[in-house]
Amino acid sequence: MKYKRVLLKLSGEALMGDQQYGIDPQRLRDYADEIITASKAGAQIAIVIGGGNIFRGLQGASQGMDRVQGDYMGMLATVINSMALQSTLQSLGMKVTLLSGVYIDRVAESMSGPKAISLLEEGQIVVIGGGTGNPFFTTDTAAALRAVEINADVILKGTRVDGIYTADPEKDPNAIRYDHLTFEEAYEKQLKIMDLTAFTLCKENDLPILVFDMNKKGNLIDVLKGLPVGTIVTN
Repeated sequence: MKYKRVLLKLSGEALMGDQQYGIDPQRLRDYADEIITASKAGAQIAIVIGGGNIFRGLQGASQGMDRVQGDYMGMLATVINSMALQSTLQSLGMKVTLLSGVYIDRVAESMSGPKAISLLEEGQIVVIGGGTGNPFFTTDTAAALRAVEINADVILKGTRVDGIYTADPEKDPNAIRYDHLTFEEAYEKQLKIMDLTAFTLCKENDLPILVFDMNKKGNLIDVLKGLPVGTIVTN
């Protein structure tokens, strides 16, 4: 297996499936099945999920809400999604611990790098909610931060498209997919892969980002094996 320890970043919107809001149980189950297959193959998997299917801090701020309060609401939305994934994985027989950047002692343990690493080495799946625990940072940045903290080999950004393109492939049929990019090339081409803070954190810590289609069955395990799936960004 090419990647032993990974940070899987999932968007909150992906959990909606075909719905307009909330969590689609079938989509959650599909993702859980993929994660379980990868875990049983020997991968150490930590997961960060966004909260956009429930609430976004920027969305609240644009409607006149206090930005800090809105961001904390967004962090709690990520905890809700994380709890849903934890519950689904546990119902399928997996050992899963939920850690959080926001202190919620009855729901999750506090996030720390050493704790997460210890759990991963025990064979558990680790779900990390609560963002960075601070306002003004996205879940992309949280994913990059947690990946660095656990010494992950790569960030796997699971999306609904099969990699990084010259333009949005859902809008431009002539968009061309990249197999490999450097961080510098991605900067120069102004490709929106992760927000700039997250992207810089990955570059400075020599942490590759691999963007792939999480909705295609079998893709996650293929990525871990190093098969040519998605687009990888490296130094």
